[in-house]
Amino acid sequence: MDEAGRPSTLKDIRGRFQITRENRAKLVKLLDEMIRNGEVVRIKGGRYGVPSKMNLVTGRLQGHADGFGFVIPDEGDEDVYINSRNIKDAMHGDRVVARVEGVKPGGKRNGSIIRIIERAHKTVVGRYEKGRKFGYVVPSDERLSHDIYVPKGEDMGADDGEIVLVELLSYPTKNRNPEGVVIRVIGSPLDPEVEIQSIIARHSIPSVFPEGVLEEAERVGDKVKTSEIEGRQDLRGLTTVTIDGETARDFDDAISVRKEEKGNIRLWVSIADVSHYVKEGSHLDREAYDRGTSVYFPDRCIPMLPERLSNGICSLNPHVERLAMTAEMLFNDRGERIEEKFYSSVIKSDHRLTYTIVKKILVDVDKELVREYDAIMADLKVMEELSRWLRTFRQDRGCIDFDLPEAQIIIDIQGGVEAIVRSERNLAHMIVEEFMLAANEAVASYLTSKKLPLLYRVHEEPDAEKLEDFREFIHNLGYEMKHGTPSPKDLQSILAAVSGKPEERTINHVLLRSMKQAVYSGKNIGHFGLASEKYCHFTSPIRRYPDLMVHRILKKSVVRGGIKKEEIETLRGRLQVNGEETSSRERRAMEAERDVVDLKKAEFMMDKVGEDFSGFITGVTSFGIFVELEGLFVEGLVHVTSIDDDYYIYDEKGHSLTGERKKRRFRIGDKVDISVEKVDREKRQIDFKLKGSSHNSG
Repeated sequence: MDEAGRPSTLKDIRGRFQITRENRAKLVKLLDEMIRNGEVVRIKGGRYGVPSKMNLVTGRLQGHADGFGFVIPDEGDEDVYINSRNIKDAMHGDRVVARVEGVKPGGKRNGSIIRIIERAHKTVVGRYEKGRKFGYVVPSDERLSHDIYVPKGEDMGADDGEIVLVELLSYPTKNRNPEGVVIRVIGSPLDPEVEIQSIIARHSIPSVFPEGVLEEAERVGDKVKTSEIEGRQDLRGLTTVTIDGETARDFDDAISVRKEEKGNIRLWVSIADVSHYVKEGSHLDREAYDRGTSVYFPDRCIPMLPERLSNGICSLNPHVERLAMTAEMLFNDRGERIEEKFYSSVIKSDHRLTYTIVKKILVDVDKELVREYDAIMADLKVMEELSRWLRTFRQDRGCIDFDLPEAQIIIDIQGGVEAIVRSERNLAHMIVEEFMLAANEAVASYLTSKKLPLLYRVHEEPDAEKLEDFREFIHNLGYEMKHGTPSPKDLQSILAAVSGKPEERTINHVLLRSMKQAVYSGKNIGHFGLASEKYCHFTSPIRRYPDLMVHRILKKSVVRGGIKKEEIETLRGRLQVNGEETSSRERRAMEAERDVVDLKKAEFMMDKVGEDFSGFITGVTSFGIFVELEGLFVEGLVHVTSIDDDYYIYDEKGHSLTGERKKRRFRIGDKVDISVEKVDREKRQIDFKLKGSSHNSG
């Protein structure tokens, strides 16, 4: 179609590619799939064409509370602004085709939506408003700008103001609001648990396991049977430990090390053999795929697998036999992998260690703990040594390591927020991180070398325009980056140069926002951030479905006979779709987790209205500046309208607001003093008012 120079009918395409009548249905199916993927669009007259040739863009509509939106292109191009009139019948999140109709001042494209490819919402969460003859639901997500009409008798008895889940029966048109029926009354918006449940429902996260899934999980035994050990490598005699957080209840990974001749170190990374218990096509498997990942909130986890498996037979608990898939690797003192092999195994973990215990032993040299764990002290020292080799090797290769503090929300026994503290990342975390990265990369390299299909974890190069903006931004701060496409090593050298300096956090933030998001894909384009040519996720099959898929492929590849040719072709055919769907479910989980964290932060700040704090600017927009409070990891917005000493001009590339007359300037990283003006728990929004600042002023 690209070569045809014009949109083509089905008849044209059949003739051009000499497709027989018998294969017509296959062609239509292929074209439909290409339309869903955004590679082709169907226009009037039943003609098919390439979007870029017709000034069309396919992508997701990102709505705004004020009615306008942006189409975020599938191909990662510049967003397309859509005014409220040109959004037509589309809703936030829908996959759409937009026609680019012009360029706004500043180079921004604008256009209108001409077709909806896929609806994002089958259900909507919102506040029910009761009328005499009918009701309507006001969506909790302000980006959904249409209220939903609910016919009389279809409200499940919901009271006025209650939060409900409504199933959509029809979508908006030019003259009509969408229509729906209430399928669940979630409860009062004043109940903290209702807000959590509404977030879960809004993101369509499955939170209750169907009976068939639980019954299947119950049939799985509590102990490893003798018959299940046959044919597996026996690692029960190898000293093995797990290292996790204090509150962890499921343990996917266990590690063992041995110092060998010539100073090399052998590492065993044994991962729970979830694929032994979760068979392809089973109820358990289908439910795990629908969930895609476990979802972690500050006070709970919504697991991918029932607890019977995740905390039981699949968890590498201490002092019990467990089935595993093991990556055995040998490294030299430069951190290079010089040998690897993979096999199914049986292990018995000797110790359940925590990050705190390992840190106290290796860093603090806690005498009591050193005595208690004397039997494994030598192994822990070898782990520390190997992790440093691996870290140095990755850094020399150019792996980009952002050092941005993360918040940990401490929940009290009543479910309230007791404190928000900095999440610790100590030597023990780094040991586990390095070993897991090494195993993931080794598996990806092995399966790629065997020319087997694989669900890769990929990370594209940053957009050239965003990198140019970053280059200009750091130039204004006194740092230089070479022109052209920088390598990961070039970017890592910038982060190394600012380490420990006042602008470190600022530059880390801006670079991180210039990066694309890592995703799952059947096509290997490498992992830019890790500076890795081949990378996949192998180490967490209890909580990530892509890891389970990788396990199945790896396990089949190492058994006698390997994977059959027809199975390889079947895998290749479906991996790209699997990648898109698991990436989508990962994003869904991340958005829900972020919403709950924002809710908890808003709850924490509710009794602090009127109080003064210091913070630093983390984001600048045309409508204001985002400020994170020092030591609290809480972010709020200072609206530009509340800074009333001047008219402020927004500089997008410079990430700054500058006063027109006084030249007072606010930039990312500047310290400011604020007071808490307003907290809206329902919207999860915190507003600050500027008191004074220690920013640059010229």
